[in-house]
Amino acid sequence: MKMPKPIKYEEALERVRKIFPDHEVTVYDGDAWQESGLVEDASGAKIASFRLKLVERGPKTIPDVSQISIGEVGKFCGDRFEGETWEERQGIPVYLDYNATTPMDRRVLDVMTPWFLAPSNAGSRTHIYGQNAKEAVEAARKPIAELLGAQPQEVIFTSGATESNNLAILGLAEYGERTGRRHIISTTIEHKAVLEPLDRMRQLGFEVDLAPVTSGGYVESETIQKLLRPDTLLVSVMHANNETGILQPVHAISDLLQGTPTLFHTDAAQTFGKEVNELRSLKADMVSISGHKIYGPQGIGALLVRRRGAEKRPVQPLVFGGGQERGLRPGTVPVALAVGLGEAVRLASLEWETRGARAIEIRQQLLHDLQAVEHYINGDPTRCQPHVLNVSFPGLDSEAFMLATRHALATSNGSACTSANYKPSHVLTAMGFDEERISCSIRLSYGYGCNLNSALSCLARLPMLIPSNDSTVTEK
Repeated sequence: MKMPKPIKYEEALERVRKIFPDHEVTVYDGDAWQESGLVEDASGAKIASFRLKLVERGPKTIPDVSQISIGEVGKFCGDRFEGETWEERQGIPVYLDYNATTPMDRRVLDVMTPWFLAPSNAGSRTHIYGQNAKEAVEAARKPIAELLGAQPQEVIFTSGATESNNLAILGLAEYGERTGRRHIISTTIEHKAVLEPLDRMRQLGFEVDLAPVTSGGYVESETIQKLLRPDTLLVSVMHANNETGILQPVHAISDLLQGTPTLFHTDAAQTFGKEVNELRSLKADMVSISGHKIYGPQGIGALLVRRRGAEKRPVQPLVFGGGQERGLRPGTVPVALAVGLGEAVRLASLEWETRGARAIEIRQQLLHDLQAVEHYINGDPTRCQPHVLNVSFPGLDSEAFMLATRHALATSNGSACTSANYKPSHVLTAMGFDEERISCSIRLSYGYGCNLNSALSCLARLPMLIPSNDSTVTEK
């Protein structure tokens, strides 16, 4: 690794130590132009070697270092091993993209496996297999309802939050036309799974207002209030943004709508099982959730459709062909997936505080270690979920960084659902940031299974990829 400019000798050794935390780094040999050393583990085994290219500064002075080479013992392989930990050399990248999807909890897989192997259709009422499947599905509804402060019959299983959002929005088209309420309010930072159904509602003749957000990444409830009209059918505001982790004032918005016919929907894919007390007390008509954001299986989620007294549900199905899920989502319920979601929710209800504390610990350590380089935190840190950090590094091309570190570190710079073709983040754009700041942004999201030491050793290469500065940290 060549330095943009020579660095102090001790700083060079410290960089090697950060690459190999908890190892002994020792210089053994050298001359006026270079020095060589070894990296040893706790048992004394030699696992790597390194070489420092020196810049001569005159007699009786400590030289600066212009290049660090790291490789296998006795070899200097250049970029192949630079910045990589021993674990990463085994081909296991450190995963820091938990907002895209979480790894499934082994305990969840264990309860799902029998249902994959047995014949199970909750709609088969004529034999024991069907009865058992129906009981398992209904049992899985209960912890979801409890975590949302709702009734089990108000929980509708779907394939995930994307389908739930579509059902919550497009499923109101007929009701809106019948009642003459054809106005919808949302925000500019919603997930595409909300914005694109809203585009479809526009095509159907509905008027959609997207509320702007502050530079801190949140919409103000007063902004929503100013947009409300007598014919407002729906307000849809996400609970927390998937790119920045910034929590939205959903309780204040819910309070604005109490006593009105306007329905309130929130996409809670990023907060369900994490912001437990806030969601449990939220008075929302509809809430979208997804299993794979809380260590559960992919392909399963739910939409909470809360009843307003004795009123008939205004939401209508989008597909037809059966009466499953109270007629709102026909089709065979995937029993194994539903059971897995129920177990993931049960575990989250028991462990959310411990997981949150772990996320805070990781965040604090990340912020401490990132002080080595100039960076900007994107979003109001007082409103941010502890397991998410969206950061811009001036001078860094985030796409190039992710490519260069793909074998060692798994990160992202936006939503997983829109990352196939890179475009500047619509979320950061809505927050008022210019394209330069957006292009150097990275989203770090982590969870209770994250290997913190390995993650930090990977991020230690940031000073090698961007211009150095004197510990500049800005939150704005």
